[in-house]
Amino acid sequence: MDERLNIYEEKMKKTMNNLSEEYGGIRAGRANPHVLDKLRVDYYGTPTPIQQVANVNVPEPRMIQIQPWEASMVKAIEKAIMTSDLGINPTNDGKLIRLIFPELTEERRKELAKDVKKKGENAKVAIRNIRRDGNDAFKKLSKTEDISEDEIKDLEDALQKLTDKYIANVDKAVEEKTKEILTV
Repeated sequence: MDERLNIYEEKMKKTMNNLSEEYGGIRAGRANPHVLDKLRVDYYGTPTPIQQVANVNVPEPRMIQIQPWEASMVKAIEKAIMTSDLGINPTNDGKLIRLIFPELTEERRKELAKDVKKKGENAKVAIRNIRRDGNDAFKKLSKTEDISEDEIKDLEDALQKLTDKYIANVDKAVEEKTKEILTV
C-alpha cells in the first residue's frame, strides 16, 4: 500500500476506535463497567478515572460494584456518578458503591437505537471527510510533484476502497449495537 494512503487509513481507524468507545458508553440494560470510563473523581487535586482509584466489577448482570481503595474516596466517587449523565443513583454501605441498572423500557431502547444510528452517521461523515481531504491532497500532488494522472487516479481509487471498507465497518458496528440494545 502507498505510504500516502497510510495517513488516511490511520485517521479512519481512529474514527472507528472513537465510535467503539462511544458505543461502550451506551448502556444496554446490562451493567457495563465502560459506562464509568469518562467519569473522573478528584484524587488529591487531580481528576482521575474511577478505575484508577477503585476496584470495579460486575457481580450480577445488572449491577456494577465499585470498591474504592481508600474509604475516603466513597463520597467523591458517589458525587461523580450523581453529577454525570448516567441517570443512576448509587447506593453505598460506607465501603462499597453499587450501581443498579434498571431494565430498559421499550421507548428508551428505541431512543438508544436512534442515538446509535446517529453516532454511526457521524462516523461515516467523518470517514467521508477524510476521503475528501485525501483526494484534495492527491490533486495538489499533481501540481507540486512529478506524478502522472494515472497514479493520482490509482491513489483516489485506493482511497475510495478504504472508505468503502470503513463505511461497511461502521454499518456493521451500528447493526451489532442496535441488535444488542433492542434484545430484551
